[in-house]
Amino acid sequence: MHFRSTLALVALALPVCAQDRKQIELGRYLVESIGQCATCHTPKNDKGELDKSKWLKGAILDIQPLGSAPPKWHKTSPDLTPSGKLWTKWGDGAILRYLQTGLNPGGKPADPPMPMYKYSNEHAEAVLAYLKTLK
Repeated sequence: MHFRSTLALVALALPVCAQDRKQIELGRYLVESIGQCATCHTPKNDKGELDKSKWLKGAILDIQPLGSAPPKWHKTSPDLTPSGKLWTKWGDGAILRYLQTGLNPGGKPADPPMPMYKYSNEHAEAVLAYLKTLK
């Protein structure tokens, strides 16, 4: 009887785990392929390639507009991993709302060059799930 109960619990848990993996993979796709977040949020190595050991840990930006930069143009990007200051300062809820609305906890959009993303609830939750997997 004990074996069957354990087996039933494992069987019930498997779809949840598969669903979690599916959500994380969707988030990875949105972050890496669609949003191209690593372009600004990952530092580059000596060869000018993204440093995968510092994936989405924040970086000095090597882009700026021709002529004068708009007001509040950032020269660095924040660490998007759970160990970064952004998570400590905002928490999961504010990050999720930012991904859904494009507005920070103060009700303002991010400063340039960050574009204003407005993900659906499903996509925002997937991005958050993926970011939570990063070290």
